[in-house]
Amino acid sequence: MEPIEKRIESVVDTILSDYRQERDIDRMHTLRRPDTEVIVEVISKLRRIVFPGYFRDKNYRIYNAKNNLSVLIEDVMYHLSRQIALVYESIGEENAQSRAQQVCLEFLATIPQVRAMVQTDLKAFYDGDPAATGMEEIIYAYPGLFAITVYRLAHVLYTLKVPMIPRIMTEHAHSITGIDIHPGATVGKYFFIDHGTGIVVGETTVIGDNVKIYQGVTLGALSTRGGQSLRGKRRHPTIEDNVTIYAGASVLGGDTVIGHDSVIGSNAFITSSIAPCTTVSIKNQELQFKARSGCNSDCDACKEAFWKNEG
Repeated sequence: MEPIEKRIESVVDTILSDYRQERDIDRMHTLRRPDTEVIVEVISKLRRIVFPGYFRDKNYRIYNAKNNLSVLIEDVMYHLSRQIALVYESIGEENAQSRAQQVCLEFLATIPQVRAMVQTDLKAFYDGDPAATGMEEIIYAYPGLFAITVYRLAHVLYTLKVPMIPRIMTEHAHSITGIDIHPGATVGKYFFIDHGTGIVVGETTVIGDNVKIYQGVTLGALSTRGGQSLRGKRRHPTIEDNVTIYAGASVLGGDTVIGHDSVIGSNAFITSSIAPCTTVSIKNQELQFKARSGCNSDCDACKEAFWKNEG
């Protein structure tokens, strides 16, 4: 038998040979691409800017808002602009850096508007969830608010036509919350996600104000068979104001509009428009009850079931 070193060398040569097929996955010169770890750290700093008293650096006993904000803004500007410059490198390094800095400044200038929207979301969470003990609990503990906050920040970069980075941001939130909101979606004020796991909101979805959705809801495309030919077309539904969509429901299609003040019941599957002020529900399925055989419990229910079956 060959020595293990020779066998490892053979494996290395085999894989190196596989790299020479010039496929997308074979590219070797991809070092100048956005760094996910850096972007995740930028999200953390942006979160501190959005919620200045909640995620501030506790190492400092004296909190000076202006000094702290200046440091954070400079830090975000430096790291985010470098990441943005990488996705613009095709226009030349100098132009990419200039463009990235301009985009970063435009992005940071929208922070007050983003915070105003997040405040409405926070209020929607508190008003909509009787289990919430206070705003602090929602900010610190609720995955839905985290996912929405990251989405709102990423959406600004998306509207500024920054490639890739907005998607990295929302996919990071998706990976830790189970809530998948595409940065291209349009979401109004007072957006409430209850529980959240398994929620999907597609790229061209439009959501109005005061909308509440529960876990497992899909706002998706009716079909993706067209692949890239569907790029830029409306594929996802419109959800008007004051709509509630309960767990497990799917609303699909770019022509589908859920009218204002409607309620979509759990597990409903909708591919056509619903008029305003409509309740959609699935008729209760028939439940079957059958006594377990071989139950060892000496309970009255088991005895009753036994004599009933014997009779």
